[in-house]
Amino acid sequence: MSHDRRNFLKAGATLGASLLAAPAFSLSPVQSNATTNETTKGGKTNVKHRTLGSGKHSLEVSALGLGCMGMSYHRSFVPDRKSMIALIRKAVDMGVTLFDTAEVYGPYINEELVGEALAPFRKKILLCSKFGFNIQNGQMAGLNSKPDHIRNVVEQSLKRLRTDHIDLLYQHRVDPNVPIEDVAGTVKDLIREGKVRRFGLSEASVENIRKAHAVQPLTALQSEYSLMWRKPEEDVFKVCEELGIGFVPYSPLCRGYLSGLINERTKFIAANDNRATLPRYTPEAIKANWVMIDVLTEFGNHRGYTAAQVALAFLLAQKPWIVPIPGTTKPAHLQENLWSAEIEFTPDELKGMTEALSKITVVGDRYTGQAAQQVRN
Repeated sequence: MSHDRRNFLKAGATLGASLLAAPAFSLSPVQSNATTNETTKGGKTNVKHRTLGSGKHSLEVSALGLGCMGMSYHRSFVPDRKSMIALIRKAVDMGVTLFDTAEVYGPYINEELVGEALAPFRKKILLCSKFGFNIQNGQMAGLNSKPDHIRNVVEQSLKRLRTDHIDLLYQHRVDPNVPIEDVAGTVKDLIREGKVRRFGLSEASVENIRKAHAVQPLTALQSEYSLMWRKPEEDVFKVCEELGIGFVPYSPLCRGYLSGLINERTKFIAANDNRATLPRYTPEAIKANWVMIDVLTEFGNHRGYTAAQVALAFLLAQKPWIVPIPGTTKPAHLQENLWSAEIEFTPDELKGMTEALSKITVVGDRYTGQAAQQVRN
């Protein structure tokens, strides 16, 4: 590891500690059409708001949501439950309104965690969950979006989430054995019954987005999108803009890589961390892709931002209807992520960043095997 890289990692650790005690600050807004809460007392963060979807199918949400999966699933260790409840509630206090979970995270235990944490604030926040998998013996066991299965999943999710409705319900992965029109029709019925408010898809193709939207208008598409995976810009963004659908990037920091805090010596516990099996997180790929961290760090160092903040702000700057949902288990990183919504790029800065990032060839596929096939449907 180079001397500069050691200094960067050391500085990042120091910054993380200081963020816990530092008061919130405000910069110019990243989007002129985004609204901002008035400054609150006690050093709370101003959280801007954006709109997912259009017309009567829209939702006004905080500019960044909170992905809760890693608090109990797929991130090597499972943090203390009380600490995670406190973190979720801290996010509410800081102005976050969009909270994302799914029945398969755990499975089940993440919905239970989120439900307990947010029950006292239910009227102030929006709950997102997902259906689409069979679960057998505590493991994912193939896709299932049959109408009866969707209804059963929703009933059980409502109980775990301690609520009578889900604000945004996604099909987690497209099931090639069930027509997407049948899926959309089932969710449409659930909306009519008041158990669901809005409909979304995850990792769906343009064709499936159009078919589903024709039956029940979509509020959001949730798919992987980060500086390490920009394919949605090629086709999905166009259909989202055309149809008035919001876009919710999951893994906007590439499962933590773009924080600069993962290196070739990082150990992923395969029993509870999908990164252990993903080509992009091998030691060789981590080293080869470090040029991305160098670009983010160089830009951020001159302006007082971290690599993670620059990475999130870049996504926010692409479209006003993009709402990333970075996950974290640490209060310092929660604060750090939310501050990214206050970063403004000048046109020249955005152009320069785009050109620099476009020259980088990312090493390693994002998925392999069955998972790769599921995100191509």
